[in-house]
This record gives sequence, structure tokens and C-alpha cells, in this order.
Amino acid sequence: MSLIQILGLAAGSAWTSGINLYATVAVLGLLQRYGLARLPGELQALDNWWVIGVALGLYVVEFFADKIPYVDTVWDAVHTFVRVPAGAVIALAATTELHPAVRVVAVLLGGSAALSTHGTKATVRAAANTSPEPFSNWALSLGEDVLAVGAVALAVAHPLVLLVIVLAFLVVVAWLLPKIIRRLRRLVAQAGAFLRGEKLKPRDAGPPG
Repeated sequence: MSLIQILGLAAGSAWTSGINLYATVAVLGLLQRYGLARLPGELQALDNWWVIGVALGLYVVEFFADKIPYVDTVWDAVHTFVRVPAGAVIALAATTELHPAVRVVAVLLGGSAALSTHGTKATVRAAANTSPEPFSNWALSLGEDVLAVGAVALAVAHPLVLLVIVLAFLVVVAWLLPKIIRRLRRLVAQAGAFLRGEKLKPRDAGPPG
């Protein structure tokens, strides 16, 4: 793979990690395992059945947690500390055979890409919780799953295309960054309240101010 292709796959996989980390890891591992893709660098280690199995198991947990109003908000808040670092790690793993300077760029890009999608996802889902019906949550969750899997496949087949999409998305998110940061702070506060046994109030999950 060329340098641009590797960066495209690294950034694209990190980008989808912010949406659904476990689906991203499982799909990458399965594609490598069955010879449908040749992943760069240390990403090839994802074809281990233990890695795939753990990723699929956690995906099943997230599949249900992500469809329960307010539980999905707490889940997203906790995963602020999981998806974003994981996106940076995935980008680093994809570029281990490249120059150290390129790896630094990949980590920065991967972390930013994961933060952008995670922040957007968390903000939209928290806003959806203000609706009294659960169907919007279900539709958003299923759409995110499809988007994550489809984007991973696109990153493997056409990494340059997804690299362009990620860069364009980062430009848009940079404009929305202040609201996303406020929402992430609110989500972390909600997670703390939930863990302390305090009941979440509907206004706590309102649209970002």
C-alpha cells in the first residue's frame, strides 16, 4: 500500500472507531482473517480470534445499551475515554512500518477523527433523548452501525476516498467544536451522576447550548 492509502485506512478506521469501536475492530479482523484485506502494520494482529471474539462480544453489549434512552448517554460518556484513545492507537498500529514523523501525524489525525465522530454521535444521541418515543434512538443506533461497517469496508477498498471524507468532516467539526466540547463535558458529568446513583433528568440530555 502507498503512503496515502495507509494514511487513508488509518484515518478512516480511527474515524469509524468514534462511531462504533467494537464493530470497527471486529470487521477489520474478519476482513484480514478471511483474506479479504491486507491490513498495514500491526493492524494485522486484529485477525486473532481472541481479538475478534472480544470485539464481537462487546459489540453485542453496545448494540443493546445503545438503544436504551439515557443508558446510551452514559455509555457514550464513559466511552469518551475509550473510543478517542483507541482511534489514535488504531492509527498508530496501521503506520508502524512508516517514518516516525508520519506516525505522529497519523496519531494526531486518528485521535482527532475519533473525537470528531464520537462527539457528534454523543451530541446527536443526547438530543434525541429529549423525544418521548424510543424509535428515533433505535433508528440512529442502527444507522450508526451500518455507517461504521460500511465506512470500514470503504476504508479498506478505497482508503483515499475515505481520507477525503474524514478531512472534510474534520473541517465541519472544527466549526462546531465549541458545542461538541460543551456536550462532552455534560456527558461526563451525567455519567458521574449516574454512577453516584443520581437520577438523570430529561433536561440534562437536551440539545447543546
